[in-house]
Amino acid sequence: MTDLRIVPAGDAALLVELPPGIDPATNARVVALGRAVRDQCGDTVRDVVVGYCSVTVYFDPLQMDAAWLESEMRTLAEELPDSSVTGGRLIDVPVCYGADCGPDLADVAAFARGSEDEVIALHSGATYRVYLIGFVPGLPYMASVDPRLALPRRTTPRTLVPAGSVAVAAGQTTIYPSDTPGGWHLIGRTRVKPYDPSREEPFLFKPGDRVRFHPIDRSEFEQAG
Repeated sequence: MTDLRIVPAGDAALLVELPPGIDPATNARVVALGRAVRDQCGDTVRDVVVGYCSVTVYFDPLQMDAAWLESEMRTLAEELPDSSVTGGRLIDVPVCYGADCGPDLADVAAFARGSEDEVIALHSGATYRVYLIGFVPGLPYMASVDPRLALPRRTTPRTLVPAGSVAVAAGQTTIYPSDTPGGWHLIGRTRVKPYDPSREEPFLFKPGDRVRFHPIDRSEFEQAG
């Protein structure tokens, strides 16, 4: 990775940066690097956080030399094999689209200059890559939606978005894992839980995973609850 740079992020983290953008090949590289750092350094690092085109490695500056860690990270980056863009688990998500489950579906259809059924077909007809997890625990940033669904965020965010809401904005799609404010356009809801602290693995999605949505009717949605 000759195009990366490593810079301090305070005195207890190092930030690895690749060329900016939402690019699946770049994200595959940072996912692979993050995994390699975890495997190589184990408990000697506090956390490894993957972004669209970055990896932030947190460490205890009283226990680890930052220069040594930077050298290790550069070596790992140089030794990485080519990463598969399509790798990762494939996760299926059932969605009840429209009505009170997706109050913005009509607005998205108007933006797309199509019908609500066409929006549902476009949204559920693609396979999305999970680029990162952020904002609140478990929330996946997934791309890319069809250009016809690439609305900007809402001018006025909602003060409360229900957990399980499936939304689009800025060329991406997501699932809200909990009741929270939010400015994306709500097109449906799912009973799938991106974050559940009662599970052995609380986080359902990981960077590099692939996600597909499929439509269900209201009765199926209610039964799933």
